[in-house]
Amino acid sequence: MLVLAVFVLGLLLGSFLNVCIYRLHRGESLITPPSRCPACGRRLRAGELIPVVSYLLQGRRCRGCSTPIHWRYPLVELLTGLLYVALYLYYPGVDFFLQAFLYSVLLVIAFIDLEHQIIPNRLVLLLGAFALLVQLLRPALPWGSALWGVLAGGGFLFLLAVVSRGGMGGGDVKLMAALGFWYGWQLTLLLLFLAFLLGGLTGIILLATGRKKRKDPVPFGPFLVLGAFIAGLWGEQILRWYLRW
Repeated sequence: MLVLAVFVLGLLLGSFLNVCIYRLHRGESLITPPSRCPACGRRLRAGELIPVVSYLLQGRRCRGCSTPIHWRYPLVELLTGLLYVALYLYYPGVDFFLQAFLYSVLLVIAFIDLEHQIIPNRLVLLLGAFALLVQLLRPALPWGSALWGVLAGGGFLFLLAVVSRGGMGGGDVKLMAALGFWYGWQLTLLLLFLAFLLGGLTGIILLATGRKKRKDPVPFGPFLVLGAFIAGLWGEQILRWYLRW
């Protein structure tokens, strides 16, 4: 029952994350006005705000103007629900809430970057402040490891941005610095490896299928977020396996 409750909580909070994804990039308030259709501006009723269910019952369209509802809305809700369940099963007690907050912010960052190819500074600052606060009140890493994580993550991407002359965005550099402080240098290196591996494979697939051309930009933030999730849940096991091998 608790797992189901956590999943429902994730669905509900996923609906709020959709609001963040849509409004933060536009500089709009997250509180007012109430949820509305992006196409016609009609205020949504309570029955239209049920995560995933309302999307299916409405035939994936707005009841007012019949404009198709973006696939991102149910996807983010489902991802958040499944993410919360995975975190609940892996992290006990207070750690669940800390990780849930971290990955909720990362999920918003990933989808904003995916849609607009930008990582808002305010979200990166929020992550950095959160990581520092947790390290001060409930440290999980030696300070040396956390600080080296900043250099390993942000420093490496900064050098890559300089060498590539803008091929790597500043938002990616700042995000990786914040994640490096949270993960420490060892998991940060693994995170980077996973992000480049997943990004490279995705790029090859996009080129092979004709979805992208060689000079078309591909946002890197979603791969950093996916790498962070894998490193956070299974990073220690991966590193032990690698060292044994």
